[in-house]
Amino acid sequence: MKRAHAMPFGAALDEGGARFRLWAPGSREVALVLGEASARREIPMRPEPGGWHAARVEGVRAGTPYAYRVDEGEPVPDPASRAQRDDVNGPSLVVDPRDFDWTDDAWRGRPWREAVVYELHIGTFTPEGTFRSAESRLDDLAALGVTALEVMPVADFAGRRNWGYDGALPFAPDRAYGTPGDFKHFIAAAHARGLMVLLDVVYNHFGPEGNHLHRYAPQFFNPAHHTPWGAAINFDGEHAGPVREFYVHNALYWVEEFHLDGLRLDAVHAIADDSPTHIVADIARALAAGPGRERHVHLVLENDRNQSRFLRGEVRASAQWNDDWHHAAHVLATGESDGYYGAYAARPVARLGRALAEGFAWQGEPSPFHPGEARGEPSADLPPLAFMPFLQNHDQVGNRALGERIAALADPRALELATAALLLAPSIPLLFMGEEFAASTPFLYFCDFHDDLARAVREGRRREFAAFERFRDPAARERIPDPGAPETFARSKLRWEEAGEGAHARRLALYRDLLGKRARFVAPHLAGERFAARFETVGDAGLAVDWTLGDGARLHLRANFSGGTLRGIPAAAGERIHVAGEAGDAAFGPWSGAWSLEAR
Repeated sequence: MKRAHAMPFGAALDEGGARFRLWAPGSREVALVLGEASARREIPMRPEPGGWHAARVEGVRAGTPYAYRVDEGEPVPDPASRAQRDDVNGPSLVVDPRDFDWTDDAWRGRPWREAVVYELHIGTFTPEGTFRSAESRLDDLAALGVTALEVMPVADFAGRRNWGYDGALPFAPDRAYGTPGDFKHFIAAAHARGLMVLLDVVYNHFGPEGNHLHRYAPQFFNPAHHTPWGAAINFDGEHAGPVREFYVHNALYWVEEFHLDGLRLDAVHAIADDSPTHIVADIARALAAGPGRERHVHLVLENDRNQSRFLRGEVRASAQWNDDWHHAAHVLATGESDGYYGAYAARPVARLGRALAEGFAWQGEPSPFHPGEARGEPSADLPPLAFMPFLQNHDQVGNRALGERIAALADPRALELATAALLLAPSIPLLFMGEEFAASTPFLYFCDFHDDLARAVREGRRREFAAFERFRDPAARERIPDPGAPETFARSKLRWEEAGEGAHARRLALYRDLLGKRARFVAPHLAGERFAARFETVGDAGLAVDWTLGDGARLHLRANFSGGTLRGIPAAAGERIHVAGEAGDAAFGPWSGAWSLEAR
């Protein structure tokens, strides 16, 4: 089977040649630079209304390099490039998406209630760091009980290594990971194992290197909105139409041409859009009206503002990452209270209980971390499937100065209890690669910039932690790994051999056991609309949560989040399906919990 998304811009092969189209409203003349070396030629492009420039050329084949010369300056890559020959500043390549033969014709995805999501970074997931090598671990993930992969951004970035959030060409998989065909092969292989694949995309900014839009399309940005990266992408000002079209087509391109099962939208709170219809709503509508008519397509959001409006109404995203759940659980498991964790240090059990039962811990109340500001919107009416809690993700590990994972920070008993709370709750759990076997390798912040930019990133990274007690000494900050050093990237690669060793193997067995219980006792009851929940705390450490699940079954959690013995936790009806620590009928030992189920 062949798949291709029809785009109104970029390069598209047709019968006998190719069509090229670029939006360059800030330029007088644009020429297509086609081919290379002695065969290179420049073809003037025809101006069209609205700032567009177009050309059609006979005899163009897949693999032909091309670029655009704008007002006689240096050639620039196609912002809608499907692949790059070298790096982000070099020529683009004509790609024929129909060159790939798909083998997953019958795949229709999976309903969201079945999702157990595993976040991974292609470059550090395996020693080779490629799409093809990542396939070698798909059987391990399927056996673990994972049902969906969330791939960190692959859009072409500067250099050979990056988290992906510095992408410059949103349609081109980075060549460090392989070709577009390699990514498609990975996705088809995941589907063959029953695994959904979601891609993380960044629609709030471009990386600091490789974005040339300012040269020929300054209207792509709106200086009325200021962001940490400069003028915001123009979703709501004059000339916003082509910009919105660019991103709607990007979403459709990934889901249609790469047969992805959905997208995770990075930092929706950083998308500046005051138009009557938010760009996220346009994207959601396009996905539902397009590929979503024939198969399950999911949209997951990151949104620091906890705006529940995006989980209902015209957007109705499948879920949002639940930072509140993570922050409360992290405080309980580690005792840390630096930075934003300080907002959860008072009554963390109550914060976690509210996040388990109602989604957000902050639903419009002032947050200590945001003085004078209300955080969040009411969320108690939403089903638990609309929230994606986690104990680790790339941010919460990689944004630590030394990239430590939670297994290196938490009491093992506390971590086992928190893990069970994550995996047995009716919300959609998110795992971060290596978490399942307590990987000892850090996940550090890394990039591949050079000269002044590399120095600015290194110094900025170290300056960022100056307010933390352990890094107030300049000598301590010098020990923070240099993001641009190749060894920082190398240290972040998983060591899969650990999964069979000692405590790592025991951790893996715990995850397999808990995900097996989730599949047997929890997931079958998530279909339906009868969701309801309540929670209560017992003192400072006890927690009772009762969920009515979609089909009317009732799930109960009783737990002691402290290092001492606790009495007075109310009894729960039903069959016990899991016990962590010493959870008796009358007393709960340190860091203990019990889950029970009343089936209909």
